[in-house]
Amino acid sequence: MSARERYLAEIGIEAWKLRRPAPAAPAVLSSDAEDGRDVWDRLAAQVRACTRCGLHRSRTQTVFGTGRRDAELLVIGEAPGADEDRQGEPFVGRAGQLLNAMLRSIGLPRGEVYIANILKCRPPNNRDPQPEEASACTPYLAQQIALVRPRAILAVGRIAAQWLLQSDSPIGRLRGRVFQYGEPGTPLIVTYHPAYLLRSPLAKATAWTDLCMVKDLLQKGR
Repeated sequence: MSARERYLAEIGIEAWKLRRPAPAAPAVLSSDAEDGRDVWDRLAAQVRACTRCGLHRSRTQTVFGTGRRDAELLVIGEAPGADEDRQGEPFVGRAGQLLNAMLRSIGLPRGEVYIANILKCRPPNNRDPQPEEASACTPYLAQQIALVRPRAILAVGRIAAQWLLQSDSPIGRLRGRVFQYGEPGTPLIVTYHPAYLLRSPLAKATAWTDLCMVKDLLQKGR
């Protein structure tokens, strides 16, 4: 069994067939190579001290983001869950393990991408983010996107996709397409959230076609 076949087996797919505007992000201060780490450190410190919305009162800690800071692919989810709130890292637990397998299936180990959420604090009882909470956190995410400068964005889940695209369309109508995000026009692809795929394994084959779109997009630009 090849490495690709092993990774596809991990996400529950036995066979597959490849199938072939958003609001502008707020401006951020640019940084050169020498002080780039300082910019990241300052941004992370701002997130840790943030009290822009009421979620700071119930969080264990903020969940800033993780991964390669010059990654080709930026993965964006909606908000931390209980495991993320406890560990301070996005996409851990069973959903995180499935996301890792999904990324490996297209040749991208977790450490080679950057992963973040729209919200940096966990909503109580994992409820959906409220618009004012997402609005308060979006400037932090916008700065992360500007600093990473990814060649593509993967929005995982309905809430992340709808917020980034400022759309109320169901996820079934948003996936399968390439959108342009922000002023740079960064390609953005939508797929299902790993937590949803754990509950609905039949959707994994559909998610695989989304991942193939990501891989094809990145390969074409190299």
